[in-house]
Amino acid sequence: MPPRTTDSTPERPDDDHAPSTAPEPCAGDDAPAPPPAGVGEAEETASPPPAGEDEAEETADVGAEGEEEKKTEKEDKAEADSGQRVVAVRRAADGGRRWRALHLTGCAVLLAVAVTGGAIAVGGGQDRGAGVDAVSAAGALSPGDLARGDLDTGIASLQQHLRAQPRDFGSWATLGVAYVEQARTKGDPSRYPQAQRALKRSLGLEPGNDQALAGQAALAAARHDFPGALAHVDRALKQNPFNERALCTRIDALVELGRYDDAAKAADIADDRRPGIPVFTRYAYVRELRGDVRTAREVLERALNSAHAPADVAYVATALGQLAWNQGEYKTALDHYARALAADDAYLPALEGRARAQAASGERKAAVRGLEQVVARFPLPGPLVALGELYEDRGADGDRAKAGDQYALVDAWTALARAGGANTDLETALAAADHGDGKEALRAARAEWDRRHSVHTADALAWALHVNGRDEEALPYARRATATGYRNAAFLYHRGVIERATGDRREARAHLKAALDLNPGFSPLGAREARTALKDMEGNR
Repeated sequence: MPPRTTDSTPERPDDDHAPSTAPEPCAGDDAPAPPPAGVGEAEETASPPPAGEDEAEETADVGAEGEEEKKTEKEDKAEADSGQRVVAVRRAADGGRRWRALHLTGCAVLLAVAVTGGAIAVGGGQDRGAGVDAVSAAGALSPGDLARGDLDTGIASLQQHLRAQPRDFGSWATLGVAYVEQARTKGDPSRYPQAQRALKRSLGLEPGNDQALAGQAALAAARHDFPGALAHVDRALKQNPFNERALCTRIDALVELGRYDDAAKAADIADDRRPGIPVFTRYAYVRELRGDVRTAREVLERALNSAHAPADVAYVATALGQLAWNQGEYKTALDHYARALAADDAYLPALEGRARAQAASGERKAAVRGLEQVVARFPLPGPLVALGELYEDRGADGDRAKAGDQYALVDAWTALARAGGANTDLETALAAADHGDGKEALRAARAEWDRRHSVHTADALAWALHVNGRDEEALPYARRATATGYRNAAFLYHRGVIERATGDRREARAHLKAALDLNPGFSPLGAREARTALKDMEGNR
C-alpha cells in the first residue's frame, strides 16, 4: 500500500509502553500470516493474453468461484446457540449430506475446486472471507472496497487499472501484495509466483521503490523465508522508515524466527511510527508469546474499540476469541467470534475459531458442521486436522475413514503449497507426528529447526522425537517450547507426555494437569490422552 510518511514520529504516552490508540486504523491493513495453501493460477499481466488462452482460464476460474458461492449461499452457517449471538443470513444445510458421501478422491476434487474457485482474475463473485486481509491499493482500489475487505474486487480493479496504465509502479506493487494476501486467505499458493512477477515489474519501472520492497518482504514471509523477509524489510525501511507493511513484516519475521526480544523492540518501533490495528495486533501477540496475557487482551480490546471497518472488527474480534480459547474461556471466545461474524458472517478464521470453541464446550455436532463448511471452501491443514480429530473421536469405522480422508488431504495441500514455493515443513511435522509418517515428521521438524528456533518449532521437534521413541533427546526441546511463558495447552501436554516417558512422573503430572486446567478442550484426542495418562499415574502412586 502507499506509505504514509510524516515529518514527526507519533508521540507515545509517557506512563507506559503499551501501544497508542489515537490514530484511526487503516481499512484493509495486513494481518499476521497464517500458513499458505492451495493452487490455481490466473494471469496478472496488464497486456492482452495471447490467443485467448489465459482469458479462457480466467473465465473457468470465475465460473468455479460463482458455483462455489452458490453452494455456500445454501449452507446453514449458524447453529442454534450461535444463532442467538449472530444475526446473519441462514443457509440451508446440505453440508452434512455432501460430507457423508465424501471419500479421498472427492477430497482431492474438493481441494481443486476450492483452489480454482479462489483464483479470480477479473470480475466474478466476491469472497467476503478475505476480511481484514484485504490490501490498500493506490488509485485503482476504491475506499469502499477497502472498507468491505473485498480482496477479489480490489484485484480485479487493479488489473483493469493496469491494463490502462501499465507503467503505474505503485499499482503493480499493490497487486503483488494483493496476490500474497489472496494466497494466504484463499489457499492458493500459485499466487506467489504471480506476486513475485508483479513486484518485479514494479521494481523494473521504479527501482528501489519501498512499496515493492515491502511487498517482497511480505512474499518471503508468506513463503516462510523469514531471513529473506528481514533483508527485504531493511531495504524498504531504508527508503521509507514509515512503511507500515515493512514495519509489520519485520515483527512477523522476528516472531517466526523465535527472536522474541527483538520482535518486542520492533513492535515498539512500529507503534512509534505507525500506530494502528496492524501494529496493535502484532504487539498483543508478542506479549502473549511472553506469557503476558493480560496486556495482550488489553491491547486487543483497545484495538477493537478503535476499529470501524467491518473487516477490522472481524479480525480483531477473532484475535480476542483465539486468545480467550487458549485460556479455556470458551463462552468469552464464542462471544468474540459472534462479534466477528456479525461484522463479516463469512470470515473463515472466525468460523473456524467458533467451531473449535463449540467442540471444547461439548457442542460436537455444531463443531463438526462448522468445520465441514470451513474446509469445504478452503481446505487448510489446521481445520482439516481439527475436523479429522473430531471424526476420529467419535470412533465409528465410517468416522475413522472420514478422519483419514482429512489427514490425507493435508498431504495434498503440502504438495501444492511446495509447488507454489512455500516451505511447509512445520505444517508437515505437526500433522505427520500424530496422523501420518513419524519419520517424515522428524525429518520435517529437524529441517524447520535448522531454519528457525521459535517455540512452535521447538514443540514440533520435541513431539516428533517423542513419536520416534527418542524422549531423552526430545525433553530439552519440550522445555524450550514452554520457556517463554507462552500459555499453550498443547505444548504443556507434549511436555508432560515426554516427561512421563523419561520417568519424571512428578513433572509429568504437573504439566499434564496444567494443560487440562488451562484449556481442557485443546484437542479432542490430546485432551483424552492427557486425562488417561493422569488417571493411570494417579492409580500407580
